[in-house]
Amino acid sequence: MQTVSYFTSENQHRFRELQAQLRDRYSSIDIFDQDDYDILVVPSYSIDQQVGQKVPGFLHYEERLLFSLIRLRNPHTRVIYVTALPLYPIIIDYYLQLLPGIPFSHARDRLLLASTYDASLKPLTQKILERPRLVERIRRALRPDKAYMVCFNSTYLEQELSLQLGIPLLAASPELLYWGSKSGSREIFSECKIPHPDGSQQVNNIKELLIEVTKLWQRQPDLKRMVIKLNEGFSGEGNALLNLQPIQNYAPHLVSEAETMAVLEKHLENLSFQSEGETWANFSRRIPELGAIVEAFIEGETKRSPSVQGYIKPSGEIEILSTHDQILGGPDGQIYLGCYFPADEAYRMELQELGLKIGKALAAKGAMERYGVDFIAVHHQDSKKWELQAIEINLRKGGTTHPFMTLKLLTNGYYDYSTGLFLTQQNQPKYYLATDNLQKPQYRGLLPNDLMDIIAQHRLHFDSSNRTGSVFHLMGALSEFGKLGLTSIGNSLAEAEMIYRHVEEVLDQETQSMSETQPKPSILPINW
Repeated sequence: MQTVSYFTSENQHRFRELQAQLRDRYSSIDIFDQDDYDILVVPSYSIDQQVGQKVPGFLHYEERLLFSLIRLRNPHTRVIYVTALPLYPIIIDYYLQLLPGIPFSHARDRLLLASTYDASLKPLTQKILERPRLVERIRRALRPDKAYMVCFNSTYLEQELSLQLGIPLLAASPELLYWGSKSGSREIFSECKIPHPDGSQQVNNIKELLIEVTKLWQRQPDLKRMVIKLNEGFSGEGNALLNLQPIQNYAPHLVSEAETMAVLEKHLENLSFQSEGETWANFSRRIPELGAIVEAFIEGETKRSPSVQGYIKPSGEIEILSTHDQILGGPDGQIYLGCYFPADEAYRMELQELGLKIGKALAAKGAMERYGVDFIAVHHQDSKKWELQAIEINLRKGGTTHPFMTLKLLTNGYYDYSTGLFLTQQNQPKYYLATDNLQKPQYRGLLPNDLMDIIAQHRLHFDSSNRTGSVFHLMGALSEFGKLGLTSIGNSLAEAEMIYRHVEEVLDQETQSMSETQPKPSILPINW
């Protein structure tokens, strides 16, 4: 294995020089749309692997970025796509068949697939770096003056790969990772004067956590619940809920601070963890490793979880890409399951404005490429307006990236900032429902080839003539985990939901003999 030194000043200088090439070469919002370039796609989830492994089928989330293959619609673009394990050939065929106006063989000749043949829980980029011959093969396949690298999230692993290949990384520099953490997000929100829950900055041990929990309870004596979040999390898996109601008699205004903290310390063992199988013993051990924050839990009878996605061009300009209403699940509704596009018109314009403010703050710090901001929207009975509270920044691609990019690339349409809608070239609005979590026990054992048979037999595929239908992903997770992702596109939210429900009903029917009891629909909790 090669020795890597991430933190040297020489490495940082070289990496900045490579990224400066992006600013010199490209000016459009989405440089992928430019032809005659080599795109290296490294869909590595370079996150804390103990968090990632709790997500069923986590290894197959590398398939989320397969929308990048649609870039091959540009006749001179070449794509190199690297995965931990080889992809099923039929999955690649499926995506290439979606390309409008490009012969399958022509696109396939411009696609190079590579694999590390390593199913361990290490980040994919680390696996690549541990294989110098693979790195060299990738380097030889690239044209250095016409190549760049994209990833799911940018860490010092991705920086090192960029340096070894001598091509720029289109992503925020790893030096800026803090601004995509839970504590960094709160600093940005304060800087931009954006409403966000009362809470703490980063704590690094249990004593600091207890102090901040007590302070927050002192500031808000009527608080019912708090959220404790590991500073690095994925889809809500690093969150835990602290219920204060069983220990209300020990609130700071009723007893001494020492008594409150003593009771809190014991009560932390009763946290409600969003990740299945998590324990206080393990969670508390991660706090010194990752850091944590505590926030007031936003209560409300009518709540939603909208988000806004933006793009920071290499030039530093900001563009809003989309808004969504996220679908959340888990024990306390904090695990990401899917999304609706666009967000409700009651607050989508406000989301755009807040997203622009945050994008400008991130750009001022040197960030580039995609970012997302999650919010909580609460509708009070005595008010006609929704109240928005910012929750966190994702300085990376996220769960709403691939469905939106799939829609954009398949329709060649555009996001209309004045309305918050997505319009085709014929000015037809498009809507979708997307999920990574259509998961049922009876789906286990279905191979990607079986899924293709079902799609063809029941005509579930995306129809390029009217630009409606479903596009599937995470197909590699189907056989082992019974888990599938899809984006259902319609001419209204109601039609998108109908298309999604039809896919689910067909899959249930086709696998009925595998299960005597049929589960209820797995998502769709938002009532419009």
